Amino acid sequence: MLYGRAAEQAQVDRLLANARSGRSGVLVVRGQPGIGKTALLGHLTEQAAGVRVLHGVGIESEAELPYAALHLLLRSELDRIDMLPEAQAAALQGALGLGAAAPENRFLVGLAVLSLLAEVAGDGALLCLIDDAQWFDQASIDALVFVARRLDAEGIALVFAGREEFRPQGLPELWLDGVDRDAAIALLAESTRDLAPKVRDRVLDEAGGNPLALIELPSTLTAEQQAGQLNPFTTIPVANRVQEAFQQQIRALPDTAQALLAVLAADDTGDLGIVLRAAESFSAELTDLEAAEQAKLVTVNGAVVTFRHPLIRAAAYQNMPLTSRLVVRRALAGVLDGDEHADRRAWHLAAATTTPDEDVARELELAAERARTRSGYAAMAAAYERAAEVTPDAAKRSVRLAAAAVAASDAGQPARAGSLADRASEEIQDPSALAHLTQVRAHREFEQGSPAAAGELIIAGAERVAPLDAERAAYLLVEAVRCAWYASDPGLAERAARLLRTLPEIGSPLVSGALGLAALVNGDLKDAVTLMRELVLAPDLSALRVPGMLFVAQLCAPIGRYGQGEAAAARVEAECRAHDMGGWLAIAVETRLQAQMLMGRYREAVTELEEIIPMVGDLGQRNGAVVLTASLALARGELGDEQGCRTAAAAVFEQAGTRGLRVAEAAAMAVLGRLELALGRPEASLEILERISAANALFFAPDRIEAAVRAREPERAREPLAYYLNWAAGVGVPSADAVALRCRALVENDEGLYEEAMRAHEQGGQPHEQARTRLLYGEWLRRARKRAAARAQLRAALETFDRLGMALWAERARTELRATGDVPAAPRQADDPLSVLTTQERQVVRLAAAGASNRDIAAQLYLSPRTVGYHLYKAFPKLGVSSRAELAAIAT
Repeated sequence: MLYGRAAEQAQVDRLLANARSGRSGVLVVRGQPGIGKTALLGHLTEQAAGVRVLHGVGIESEAELPYAALHLLLRSELDRIDMLPEAQAAALQGALGLGAAAPENRFLVGLAVLSLLAEVAGDGALLCLIDDAQWFDQASIDALVFVARRLDAEGIALVFAGREEFRPQGLPELWLDGVDRDAAIALLAESTRDLAPKVRDRVLDEAGGNPLALIELPSTLTAEQQAGQLNPFTTIPVANRVQEAFQQQIRALPDTAQALLAVLAADDTGDLGIVLRAAESFSAELTDLEAAEQAKLVTVNGAVVTFRHPLIRAAAYQNMPLTSRLVVRRALAGVLDGDEHADRRAWHLAAATTTPDEDVARELELAAERARTRSGYAAMAAAYERAAEVTPDAAKRSVRLAAAAVAASDAGQPARAGSLADRASEEIQDPSALAHLTQVRAHREFEQGSPAAAGELIIAGAERVAPLDAERAAYLLVEAVRCAWYASDPGLAERAARLLRTLPEIGSPLVSGALGLAALVNGDLKDAVTLMRELVLAPDLSALRVPGMLFVAQLCAPIGRYGQGEAAAARVEAECRAHDMGGWLAIAVETRLQAQMLMGRYREAVTELEEIIPMVGDLGQRNGAVVLTASLALARGELGDEQGCRTAAAAVFEQAGTRGLRVAEAAAMAVLGRLELALGRPEASLEILERISAANALFFAPDRIEAAVRAREPERAREPLAYYLNWAAGVGVPSADAVALRCRALVENDEGLYEEAMRAHEQGGQPHEQARTRLLYGEWLRRARKRAAARAQLRAALETFDRLGMALWAERARTELRATGDVPAAPRQADDPLSVLTTQERQVVRLAAAGASNRDIAAQLYLSPRTVGYHLYKAFPKLGVSSRAELAAIAT
C-alpha cells in the first residue's frame, strides 16, 4: 500500500487504463532518492494483470556502454527481432551486438525499438517501466525517448523514473515531493511501533516526507535510541542516511554474502552465472545469495537477481573497502572473456586500475572505436577520456584527450568537449591532435561565445598545424571562413583566405569554396560566385566528411541551387543522426530548412523549427538556436503570423548582437522588412532593409527593390538592383533570372520584362516567387486598365499563396482582385479536402494514396504500423472514403 500518493496513483492508473484501450502514453516520474519512484512503478506492476510488462533498471557502471541498458530491457523479447522489417532488424541487432553490422542510422534503431514494443503489445497492452533512468546509457535513452515521442495507438504505457537530473525534453512529467505529515505518520506507524513520541517526531522531521527514509531510518536505531535515551541522529542528508541503513543490514550478513552482493552491484550483465563465477574469488556461493534474499535485500526470479531498491545496490558496493572493490572489478573482468563483453571488460579493468597502465588504456581506446561504429559518440568520448587518464606517456595522453574532445564535440557536448581539450598539453606536436583540439575549442566558442572569436582560434591553430600538415591546416581555415561568414567579418575572412593561398595545393575543392565565401563576405561578388560554383559543381564530392559535405550544402544557396542544397543538407543531416553527431546536426537542419523556405515550403519548415530549437538549446548550442530562430521568424512571417514573426525576431536581436551573430541579426532584420512589405507598408520596409549590407541581404534584395518602387522612390532601388542583377548573371539559374527580370520590370515599368519573367519562372522551382511576380504583374496590368489579364495573373497568384499558406501575400492578391471588380475565391485550404486532417494524418494519407503500405509509411515517418493504421482509421470518415483506393483521387 502506498501512503499519501492517491493523486499520483490515479495519474499512472489512467496511463495504464489508456494502454488497455489501445491508446499509448508516456510519463517521466522524477524525484530525489527514496521519494517513492520505485514504489510507484511497483504499484503499476501490481495493477497490470493481463498486461505484458517489461522492466529495465539503470546501472551506473553501464552508463558509458552504448545500448547496454536497452539490451537488458529487451532481453526477454530478442527472439521477436526477426519479425521486424529487415532494415530495422539489422539496425537493432547491430546496436545490441547481436549482428555483424553496426546500425547505419540511430533513428532506425529507435524505430526498430518502437516496432518491437508494438509487436510485444500485440492486440493487447504493454507496460514498459524504466527505473533509475539517470543511469541508462545515452544511446539507450535516446532510443527510448525517440519511442516516447512517437507513441500513439500501440497500447503502450512507457514510464521513466529518475532522479532530479534526469530531464528528457518534451515529455509529460510527474514530480514527486515528500508525502504529507498524516501519510508520513501512518507509514511510520506501519513500519515500527516501538519509538518514543519525541523520537517519532524527530524521525518525521528528519525524513521530510521521504517514504524510504521513514521505513529504513528506525532500523538504524539502537533500543536506547528508540526509547529516546540517546541522540538518535547526526546531521546527514536523508539519501546518505538511508544508504547507511541498508549498509547496516548488509553488514549483518556473512562476509562471503557481502562480497557476493558487491559483485552483483558492480555487474552490468544481469547474468547470474557471471556473478557467481566472479564471486568465487571471495569463496562466495549460491547459499550466500539465499542469505541476501532472506534479508530482503534482493529478489531472485529464476536466473534473474535484482536489488529490492536501487539504493541497496549503491550500499552493497560502497560497503566494501576500496581494495576489495578493486578485486571485485578485476574478478568481473576476468570472467567476461567473450567478444560480446569486450567493452564491459575494458571498463571493469579501468575501474580496477589505480596507476597508469598502457594495456588498460589500449583496451579503452578499442572500446572507444567500437562505440564509434555503434553510433555512440558520447560513449566514445568517455572511453577516450578514461583511456587518457590511465595513459603513462604524456604525449599519447594528450592525443587521446584530443580524440575524446572531438568525440564529445561531435556528440553535441561543447562544454564537455572544451573541458577535455583544455586538459591536453599545449606542447603537443601531433598534427591530427592539434587540429582536433583547435576544432573543439573553436566549436565551443562558436556555439557559446562568438563566431569571430572562434575564427581567431582556428587561424592561430592553423598556423601551428600548417608546417606539420598542410591539408589539415586547410580544412581548419575553411572553418575559419565559415566563422567569418556568420560574424560578417571581412577582416577575418581575408586573413583566412590569405593563409589558404599560402598553403601548398592540396587538391580539395573546399579551398575554392572557402575562397569564394571569403570573397562574398568582402563584397567581391564576381569571384565569390565563380569560386563557389567550382566547389558545388565539382564532379566527385563523395570523399568529403560531414563538415566538408555541410560546407557544400551551405554554398548551394548563394549560387541559387536551392534544390541541390536541400538534398545535400538532408544527406548531411542523415549522417549526423546516424552517427549521433549532435555538434553538426543543428547547422545541417538549419541549412536544409533554409533551402526549403527558399523554395516556398514554409509550413513544413515552421513545424520542424519549433520542434528543434528547444532541443538545440538544451544541447548547449545556444548560438545555433539563435540562427534557427531567425529562420523561424521568416517562416512565421511568410505564413501570416505577424506577432509570431516579431516575437522570434526580437529573440534574435536580444542575443545575436552580443554574440557577434551578424548574419542572424541581419536575417531577422530583413525578415521584418519583408513582413512590412507583405503588410502593404513599403516605406517602413525600405527603412529597415536599407540598414542591411548587400552581402547579408542577398536573398532580400528583391524586397528592397520592390519596397523602393512601391514607396515611389525608384532611385533607391538602383544599388540593390545592380547588385542582384550581377549575382543572377553570375549564378546562371532560371529562378534567379526570373526574379531579376521581375525586379527590372518593377524599376523600368516594362510589361515585356514581366512577360519574360513569367517565362523564366516556368523553369524555376520557386512557386512563391512566381506568385509574387504574378501579383506585381497583375497590379501593373490593373493600373494599365487591362482588367481581364490582371485577373488571370492575380487569381493564379492567389491560388499559389493560399496553397502555400502565405496569408499576408494572399490578402494582398485578394485586395487587388477586388480592385479589378472580381470577387476573390475563399482561401484554398477551405476547399482542400485534406485541410480537415491533422498534420500527421495528412502525411499518412498522402503516402497511402501513393500506394505505400502501412509498414512503408511507418518506416518513412518513424511511426509504428499500428499508429499508421489508426491515423488512416481516423482520416477515412473525415475524408468521406472507405478504402485506400479512393484516396488517390483526393490526396494527390
